Amino acid sequence: MGETTARSLRADAERSVRAILEAAERVLAEDPAASMEQVAAAAGVARTTIHRRFANRQALVEALASSAARQLAQAVDDGRPDTAPPLVAMHRITANVLQVKSAWAFALGLPAAPGSEADVIQQEIGRTCTAVLRRAQADKLIDPSADLDWVRRVYYALIGESLHGDADGADPDTLAARIIDTLLHGAGPRA
Repeated sequence: MGETTARSLRADAERSVRAILEAAERVLAEDPAASMEQVAAAAGVARTTIHRRFANRQALVEALASSAARQLAQAVDDGRPDTAPPLVAMHRITANVLQVKSAWAFALGLPAAPGSEADVIQQEIGRTCTAVLRRAQADKLIDPSADLDWVRRVYYALIGESLHGDADGADPDTLAARIIDTLLHGAGPRA
């Protein structure tokens, strides 16, 4: 088998897995008890294809959680958490995260098994978030006495509420601006 053929087969396999994971997100978000067969049908692949790629339903769910976590980590990295000014990084990361979380709500809502790839990625995302908040604190955007773990948890809650609540059809940039404004200024009167 030539290198081009092998690459083509790998690309086909990757597309197949991606189609299965995207279908799993849609199907399981609608019916968390959906079968592998229902996912295969939604993905437009044979039942044998899904079983060849994933040993069982749990393996599919774990792959889904890992894939979504990787996409979330990429969304955070795309916000340039280490190099962009903290306020810019916070806005970019928030808008990016909102897009990924809305597309992969089921997978990202799953509790990550301790030690799983998804768990490790989510822990790293938490450390990155705290590092950005620490940079914002150094820039005097956050009170020097603020507990950054608490600030991070509030930030996560604001993101969650904006995804689950009625966001008035606002785009991710508008929602990100609201979230960051609320995180940094609360609901008190402006000076």
